[in-house]
This record gives sequence, structure tokens and C-alpha cells, in this order.
Amino acid sequence: MAEIFTRYDSAEYLKTEADIAAYFEAALELAQAEDDPAFLLKAMGVIARTRNMTQLAKNSGISREGLYKALSGDGNPSFFTVMKLVRALGIKLHAEAA
Repeated sequence: MAEIFTRYDSAEYLKTEADIAAYFEAALELAQAEDDPAFLLKAMGVIARTRNMTQLAKNSGISREGLYKALSGDGNPSFFTVMKLVRALGIKLHAEAA
């Protein structure tokens, strides 16, 4: 009997604001530990998929196409763009002494 698998999508498990915050915090820690900023952008893309992309584009002042490019992991958005997205997604960056 053949097994049927479905593609895993983290966005399906981000049901609450607390889930989103915990996911972002974990992604931020991993991106820093691995020195991989593209990982953080991909995680932000997962969070963005839980939201309405059209509304997110309006809230951030970035076009939908620009959002998809910035959050693809292949884009290279400026820190200013990242901050606009963080604000529009309703999340915060955290810092603590290393």
C-alpha cells in the first residue's frame, strides 16, 4: 500500500499571535546562530502567508511583488525594508546581551 504525504507548511500551525511571536523568536535565534539572514526572511515569509498579502502590502508601503521578492530568501532587502515588514507583521525584534 502506497503512503500519501502532504507538504509540510509551518504557516498552518501559526494560529495565534503568541504562536507567531514564538516562531519569529526561534527563527531570529537560529538565523543569528547560523549567520543566515535569508533564513529569517523566509520565516517572515511564512508569517506573511498567515496574513492578507494585499493588506500587508498596504500596511508596509511595499508592493505585493516587492513583498514576495523580499521574503523569498533570494531577495536582498535593506534593513529599512525589513523594519517596515516587521512593523506591518505586528512583531518586534528583540535584543539581549550575548
